[in-house]
Amino acid sequence: MKHAGKARQAGWKLIVWTFFGLLLFVVGGALAVVVGSIVTAAATALFLLWAVFALFCVNFFRDPDPVVPADLDAIVSPAHGKVDVIDEIEESGFMGGRCRRISIFLSVLDVHVQNAPVAGKIEYLKHCPGKFINAMRTDCATENENVLIGIVPTAAPQEKTGVRLIAGLLARRIVPWISLGDEVDKGERTSLIQFGSRVELYLPMSARVTVALGSKVKGGTSVVARRS
Repeated sequence: MKHAGKARQAGWKLIVWTFFGLLLFVVGGALAVVVGSIVTAAATALFLLWAVFALFCVNFFRDPDPVVPADLDAIVSPAHGKVDVIDEIEESGFMGGRCRRISIFLSVLDVHVQNAPVAGKIEYLKHCPGKFINAMRTDCATENENVLIGIVPTAAPQEKTGVRLIAGLLARRIVPWISLGDEVDKGERTSLIQFGSRVELYLPMSARVTVALGSKVKGGTSVVARRS
């Protein structure tokens, strides 16, 4: 008979389409569970990484108050770290010739706030662009980006003192907190270098170095030299 079986076909179509719809719903739900578990696991891992990073930042950006010695002739370390170079160099930018150099390496575990080695006036401040080679190399001062700070001591204006802030492989940002003409006290905070770096202290030839190679020093606290 005409149109026989069409109703049954329509019924089967509904059954098949609803079955596939239910199947897609189940598969979609299962995928959602899998994706959800992946997202949850990823979020947990990212949170743990963030927590480690946050703890690292809390430790890295610590800023202890220096215990500044009262001795007027004492010259204090401009940075926290390890003294790995004590020699003499030519520095014409501010020192105007031959001077004594004390170089301090700062690892990522050291405090990275710098301090004024003497009380005086900021008479020189120059940023020099450069490379970002490993600051563990003692010759990196001639290659890397750096900032040279020149201080004329209040107690001895003729004994100019220089501090060079040197970027390293990880240290990509030097942040001076002082400006030309500023007066600073001995041990006062002057700058921040973010992550591993090096700081060099330039002293007149008349200064007497009192720190030894390999010594661990604290910025603003450890006496590294004395005026003659």
